[in-house]
Amino acid sequence: MTTHSLKLMIPGPVDVGDDVLDALARPPLPHYGPLWMPVYQEAIERLQWLFGTRHTLFMIPGPGSAAFDAALGSMMRTGDKVVIAANGFFGRRNMAIARGYGLEVCSAEGPLDRPLDPDDLRRRLLSEGGVRALAVVHLETSTGVLNPLREIAAVAREVDVPLLVDAVSSLGGVPLPVDEWGIDVCVTVVNKCLACPPALAPISIGPRAWEQIDRAGDTHHGWYLDLRVWRDYAARWGAWHPTPTTLPTNNIVATLASLRQVAERGLEAHYRQFSDAAAAVRAGLRRLGFELFTDEAYTSPLITAVRARTDLDIEKMRQYLLEEWGIMVSGGLDDLHGRIFRIGHIGRACSPEYVRLLLGGIEAYLRLAGLRPDGRE
Repeated sequence: MTTHSLKLMIPGPVDVGDDVLDALARPPLPHYGPLWMPVYQEAIERLQWLFGTRHTLFMIPGPGSAAFDAALGSMMRTGDKVVIAANGFFGRRNMAIARGYGLEVCSAEGPLDRPLDPDDLRRRLLSEGGVRALAVVHLETSTGVLNPLREIAAVAREVDVPLLVDAVSSLGGVPLPVDEWGIDVCVTVVNKCLACPPALAPISIGPRAWEQIDRAGDTHHGWYLDLRVWRDYAARWGAWHPTPTTLPTNNIVATLASLRQVAERGLEAHYRQFSDAAAAVRAGLRRLGFELFTDEAYTSPLITAVRARTDLDIEKMRQYLLEEWGIMVSGGLDDLHGRIFRIGHIGRACSPEYVRLLLGGIEAYLRLAGLRPDGRE
């Protein structure tokens, strides 16, 4: 197998379409000046449309963790208290980011196979004094659980605590109207539901978040990831050089190509391609004797987490799919390693071709291993 034949059916990064790859391969543009500003401004405006926000939006070069890092470091002083909700690996990792800033982390953890409970979060926020922010992962990539973000945002407004949302794996794949739901900070990436190469972490910042950022004063939490630095450049140099650092201009051109495709397709059709692929994969897996890790009522249409059959070794199956079929699926993380495998439905993985190959590869492995394809003895 070569990298050219590899098919990524993981939660990200994803296989990228030809139009986006062609845009990425164009000669580089400068990151400032009259050649750049129309491209930059269109990308910002189209991202605001995707986010459903009229508020500030930046494209921070780096992974989603960089933008989440920027939000926490800019909003909080060392020693401030933050409630971080977690029902999986990435929620717990956000706690580590917060502790890196010397924040007092109040964890609100829930079961791995179920969504967070907004009522539990309300009780936790009310029982803790002096909470400066609530942080939550919308789609917990390690399990496929889609948390009830709209209800959680309503709780944050009710108790008057700014809400920071890690939407790295969800924005652009499911409805997430940032302003309508009252989300103060929302972080995502372009290498998942927008099917672009990794490089950018868009972040939206609303008025209540800016008020807290300004109250935080001189936090001494760095320069590059200080959102006030980004705001200052946008305000002072916005007509020709709106960012404090060199941007990956080719990646922004590629992201713009993807955003135009989404707009042309329409959001409903864009979302539907993922849910259709998820439904087809899950139906096929059930026929092959597999069970989902979580109840489908709160499983994301973007990722499917699958329980291991008791009669097979997940890692051997993953290795077979990769070596013999050129298909890469993900294993379980942390305490779920060896217990589940995860299939992404974003990028080209949502195509019927990828779905057929995946199900054919899994069935072939079962037969090769001498196991019944339906899981019965």
